[in-house]
Amino acid sequence: QVQLVESGGGLVLPGGSLRLSCAVPRDIIGHYYMSWYRQAPGKQRELVASIFNVDRTYYADSVKGRFTISRDNDEGILFLQMNTLKPEDTGVYYCNAKNGLWDYWGQGTQVTVSS
Repeated sequence: QVQLVESGGGLVLPGGSLRLSCAVPRDIIGHYYMSWYRQAPGKQRELVASIFNVDRTYYADSVKGRFTISRDNDEGILFLQMNTLKPEDTGVYYCNAKNGLWDYWGQGTQVTVSS
């Protein structure tokens, strides 16, 4: 059973920062397409950022220039650095690992941006 475990969520003021972490098995993190998704209340889950191949990245337009995805393959940790947070960034953030055959999800961590 593959486990992805997110941490680092919380309550933050608009304009603030948070760094999310996801513990990923070492035999997966360097070989799978790694992503962060989020789901706001009443909305569908959406892709936030991905990292793949050596270190190619993708970002949703809504987070470009504010969020940075990275990974430490030796430690088995996927990160999401979130800066200049807005209330619309509020949601449950999920870590995801996929290849052509398997698709793994974490349990999610809550991020709330509010004054």
